[in-house]
Amino acid sequence: MRKIIVSEFVTLDGVMEDPGGAEKFERGGWAFQFERGLEGDKFKLDEVMDSDALLLGRLTFEEFELAWPSRTGEFADKMNGMPKYVVSTTLKEPAWNNSKVIKRNIAEEVAALKSTPGKDILIAGSGKLVNTLSQAGLIDEYRLMVYPVILGMGKRLFDQGTEALPLKLVEAKPIGAGILILIYHPV
Repeated sequence: MRKIIVSEFVTLDGVMEDPGGAEKFERGGWAFQFERGLEGDKFKLDEVMDSDALLLGRLTFEEFELAWPSRTGEFADKMNGMPKYVVSTTLKEPAWNNSKVIKRNIAEEVAALKSTPGKDILIAGSGKLVNTLSQAGLIDEYRLMVYPVILGMGKRLFDQGTEALPLKLVEAKPIGAGILILIYHPV
């Protein structure tokens, strides 16, 4: 069975909103204030290369759809070439190649996708989707790149009122300019 891997940039206070600054969030672009170094770049490249599908919420998908098709290189070629599944009730026909829309029965559709042969399925951003799949017990691993900044506002990775979910830390590694990679598995 394939694993569903969540990969997120988060601040010390748990904000995951607009790490790159494209969303026009008042405090967006916070991730690019810190150098993640060669080790951080390799970590991100390896996780994309070890996956063979992306699973995204509509907002993250639309940001990626604008950013990636015009880029080239090993990372971009992999992002553009792999199958992409976007969860949305409003998106009709995505323009990004190899994209399919999941409109309803999200947990059932993702569970079915997870049971197909292949490598890991990678989720980036997509906070609402992460919450939905987490509560359905479908996430196998959480990879957090925790940046040394407190924003004090913004969308957090987990919604207020989320049911408790015990996790086991399987790896912790400092990289770059004070960034910490934390990898957790559900208990």
